[in-house]
Amino acid sequence: MKTQLFKRKLDGSNFLLFVTIVLFVIMYIAGCIIFADAGFGKFQTFCNMLIDNAGLIIAASGMTIIMITGGIDISIGSVVGLVCMMLAYSMQNMGMNAWAAIFLVLLFGVVFGAVQGFLVAYMKLQPFIITLAGMFFCRGLTAIISVNQIAITENRTFLAVANKDIRLLIGATVNRRGVKMYPFIHPSVIIALVAMAVIWYVCKYTKFGRNLFAVGGNEQSALLMGINVRKTKFLAYMLNGFLASLAGFVFCLNTTSGFVEQARGFEMDAIASAVIGGTMLTGGVGIGTVVGPFFGVLIKATIETYIRCNGTLSSWWNKIVLSALLCFFIVLQSVFIMMKNQKRQ
Repeated sequence: MKTQLFKRKLDGSNFLLFVTIVLFVIMYIAGCIIFADAGFGKFQTFCNMLIDNAGLIIAASGMTIIMITGGIDISIGSVVGLVCMMLAYSMQNMGMNAWAAIFLVLLFGVVFGAVQGFLVAYMKLQPFIITLAGMFFCRGLTAIISVNQIAITENRTFLAVANKDIRLLIGATVNRRGVKMYPFIHPSVIIALVAMAVIWYVCKYTKFGRNLFAVGGNEQSALLMGINVRKTKFLAYMLNGFLASLAGFVFCLNTTSGFVEQARGFEMDAIASAVIGGTMLTGGVGIGTVVGPFFGVLIKATIETYIRCNGTLSSWWNKIVLSALLCFFIVLQSVFIMMKNQKRQ
């Protein structure tokens, strides 16, 4: 009886999430064994993975929402880069208050997402083309603001938040001097986890979340159910714009600077994390909503930590392995869709 119940739970697209979680667990345990001398198994190493990828966790959550509706957004990386430049320029060069600058970039994200959402939802233009134009627009605007790197060195409020260590009471280690060292995270991780939790709740327990899945599954059926498809898509892109700007803010907390090439390729990492996390490219399915992409981000972070601990491998191996995993999960999705269609017949 228990075996049948377990199989039933793994039936369908839940299997994709299961594969993602198992893959991460295997990779993490392997890292703890292979790189034990390099401190891979320390809890602080895991915390560093979250710190380095806090912005990607938020961006992948936004990408998941768009992909559930059957769309895509390749402008996220450029938005993140532009937000970092706007924060750096406004605070360092203009002397703007940190909270005012943060509010400004978040408002920009909402407006930018609304514009893209209007063109996709109401003008019925292709999401790929619209977000491609958005990518060029944001990257070009970043270069117009400044072609040089701007480091944030004078805004004490922003630097205080960026450098704040939040000590954890678990996973403590003792150094060579006998001093107990507690692991820490930065506020960026808290922001990312809270944002992820909110998006998970919205997708799972709200009418808007149910509408997202309905629209992505079949627009005609959603219309017959009385769902406003255009409004749902519009709000999805607006929310994604806000999350992209929030990801840019969190990214800037880690780098405390802005430059033209910042976050280049970030959108590909967000797409890869969403797909590896079980979000279907065809839309309508995002198992565990942001839970799957979260583990997708952790898989990417684990690969990066492998390379860092090894010390001899090129950083490009991260892209190579991630692309291989992406292809594997796309094939897995195709097999799942074929099996699903056969069952219907």
